[in-house]
Amino acid sequence: MNIFEILGPVMVGPSSSHTAGAVRIGLVTRKLLAQKPVRAQIGMYGSFLATGKGHGTDKALVAGLLGMHPDNIQIPDSFVLARKAGLEFSFTEANLRDAHPNTALVEVEGEQGRKLTVQASSLGGGRIMINRLDDIDVNCTCETPTLIVHNMDQPGHVSEVTSMLAHKSVNIANMSLYRDRRGGKAVMVIETDQPIPEESLKWLERLEGVIKVTYINVGGEI
Repeated sequence: MNIFEILGPVMVGPSSSHTAGAVRIGLVTRKLLAQKPVRAQIGMYGSFLATGKGHGTDKALVAGLLGMHPDNIQIPDSFVLARKAGLEFSFTEANLRDAHPNTALVEVEGEQGRKLTVQASSLGGGRIMINRLDDIDVNCTCETPTLIVHNMDQPGHVSEVTSMLAHKSVNIANMSLYRDRRGGKAVMVIETDQPIPEESLKWLERLEGVIKVTYINVGGEI
């Protein structure tokens, strides 16, 4: 543990969980979308819903969608800046069960039509956990280089991805596999110790049965 983990993140706002964590949820959602967001419906759950407005959680989530980090002094002005940037947004109560009390459900659409639903929770100290991507449960913090592969649940995909990483000398730190049903859609979430080369990501995108490839590498700063 280092001094920054003890003191908490450098941030604008009163709460690391309700403000800094919320900014990071919005920012990671933007990176997962991999496009400039133009529409967002944000569901608030638990403590986010009950006390989020007073802590600026709503403005923090929108600030993250705009690409801001927790120390950006423009976070309190995010609503105005979002409208100027062409981002339409609305807030609702998220209907969830057994979720972390600091949870947001973000349904977002990008300028090129890509859509994504992210359920994420703020764990305290500015740390977050991505709980669901679209309709599949996942668990990743995206604090290290993270590869997320959506694919059809067919034999061979896992070995193709892991063999590629080994060939590129990329070590797997953590790997999780999820699927909605046998033979349906599946997700690989792979956290690595080294960055993944761009040409390898393009190779993955061309594999038969691969639906979508998302890669996040923020150098330890989400």
